[in-house]
Amino acid sequence: MNIEFVEALGELCKTRRIKKEVLVEAIEQALMSAYKKNYDSASNARVNLDLDTGEVAVYAQKKVVEKVENAQLEISIDSPDVDRTKYELGDIVEVKVTPRNFGRIAAQAAKQVIVQRIREAERGVIYDEYIEKEAEILTAIVLRVEGTDKKTVYVDLHRTEGVLDPSQQMPDEEFAPGDRIKVYVMEVNRAMKGPQVMVSRTHSGLVKRLFEMEVPEIQTGVVQIKSIAREAGYRTKMAVYSVDSNVDPVGACVGQKGLRVESIVNELRGEKVDIIKWSSDPAEYIAAALSPAKVVGVFVNEHEKAAKVVVLDNQLSLAIGKEGQNARLAAKLTGWKIDIKSQSQMEESMGV
Repeated sequence: MNIEFVEALGELCKTRRIKKEVLVEAIEQALMSAYKKNYDSASNARVNLDLDTGEVAVYAQKKVVEKVENAQLEISIDSPDVDRTKYELGDIVEVKVTPRNFGRIAAQAAKQVIVQRIREAERGVIYDEYIEKEAEILTAIVLRVEGTDKKTVYVDLHRTEGVLDPSQQMPDEEFAPGDRIKVYVMEVNRAMKGPQVMVSRTHSGLVKRLFEMEVPEIQTGVVQIKSIAREAGYRTKMAVYSVDSNVDPVGACVGQKGLRVESIVNELRGEKVDIIKWSSDPAEYIAAALSPAKVVGVFVNEHEKAAKVVVLDNQLSLAIGKEGQNARLAAKLTGWKIDIKSQSQMEESMGV
């Protein structure tokens, strides 16, 4: 060990963002193990790495006695290593016992622990970095696609890899190495080879974050996203509200000539996005949620949180949607059970 080693150690800690104290402690522990293995298995020794000089020294703790019976554990009070002005019988004194050729073994042990600890520390740093990115959007580059039928996609997230599971991919979405895509970070887990970052293209949070990035009024808090219901690859319904009566929340999200919502639809590979105005009035909110269908009337049951909705006869199929999708998303968006009837069905049930 020398001063150049210490300087290199400091530079390494700085570039890899590792605390020097943590690495030095690990090196000293490794040197202690090497000393015990090669020289002395006694437990009364310690190894010190001097960060000013780079010197590695081994010290043995020994009891000051009048007559030495065990040289490993005891030292005579008459020994030149004992300062009689500081120590007396029964005290513990540290004596330097560094072997002559310990430097070579120490260097090898230090190298091994540095490599190991750097890997561990880097994994820790990357984990800490990405755990803060949970529920955020990242731009990823497709690295590889594995599997035959349901394919798992691995993406480059700059400092680590992300995993896009088949269940988190939109229907009929195809990927090729080099593709740039936006992904939503669902969760980050610790793993032996480094943090495992699970990402999604189907999570409703992806739509939420895309609008937050695209719409300045959402960024400033003037427009708020109250609720999102999504069937990825097909349709999303999003309820928005403005704290400023002069700002139209729907218009802000759609943008001039629909440019804001269009860029998000493009990112979602053509998925339809319905933006509706949120209301504290359940009837008004439910009617808006069934857009693009036009609603004649809404009858709410607050106790059961259920609503009967009446639409014109020619609006029934539009209100229900293909395979019930529009009605299903509206119910999910509002949190209400919704029963949709045409005007003629309602009159018939009332005996009109």
